[in-house]
Amino acid sequence: MTPIVDKKALCVEGFAVVLTSAIVAFLMIFLGQTYLFPLVFSVVVAVVVFFGFLILTGFTMISPNEAKVMTFFGKYVGTIHGHQGFLWTLPFTLKDTVSLKVINMSTPVLKVNDLRGNPVELACVIVWRVVDAAQAKYNVENYEVFIKNQSEVVLRSIASQHPYDGSDDVVSLRAHAPVISEMLAKTLQEKVSVAGIHIEDVRLSHLAYAPEIATAMLKRQQAVASLEAREYLVKNALSIVDDVVEHFSQGASKLGFSDEKKADLVNNLLITLVSSNDAEPVLNLTTR
Repeated sequence: MTPIVDKKALCVEGFAVVLTSAIVAFLMIFLGQTYLFPLVFSVVVAVVVFFGFLILTGFTMISPNEAKVMTFFGKYVGTIHGHQGFLWTLPFTLKDTVSLKVINMSTPVLKVNDLRGNPVELACVIVWRVVDAAQAKYNVENYEVFIKNQSEVVLRSIASQHPYDGSDDVVSLRAHAPVISEMLAKTLQEKVSVAGIHIEDVRLSHLAYAPEIATAMLKRQQAVASLEAREYLVKNALSIVDDVVEHFSQGASKLGFSDEKKADLVNNLLITLVSSNDAEPVLNLTTR
């Protein structure tokens, strides 16, 4: 395949061409009718009509954020971009319009197996635009279908390389959404550059376990969260107990606890701090 890239095409203001052509045509007809023989005048009129038709085929209109890709009898001759309004360009050219606007596209919800083999459902929103109209028009068959298909391929590939959830040192789909989005954008950009497309942003819009395992995984997540909460409570409760025991064993408030009394105090404090139910232990602070 021969790659094609944008090159500027000739274009001028259309109204200026209309005015100039009208003045030239009027002068030729007026002078021809006044100073030439009827036969020669007919030739002049024919020439004016021919060039008028030739000029008419070069007129085109371009809206904001649009480009015109032009071919002359099958040969690419240039692209008009950065201009808008009523323009005149090379006559007898085929002018195809390519939008340069930012496009927001959502992928369908895909079911993919993550790194651990768990089926997950995910989708993403892609913000993109065409930056090279010639590449978008001639390097791929249909650039909109092309980016849609490539986005699904990239999304499946990235999802299969990472677990749905994991520890902090493992990049997971749920906990590291910005990193995953950056991977998606970079990989997709490499895929669609041939079509003259620039990826502005990629974000996950849907992420969940597949319905067949969603209930089991929810219970697992709840169990892990409960265990982590218990570990946090116990760790901090022990720190509080150490401070309490040290407070009553030293300084002006020294009570001279026996080891047995200290054990009772520690036991009651842990029950009070860690129990998931309301606890009312008796904290006996008597000394030996």
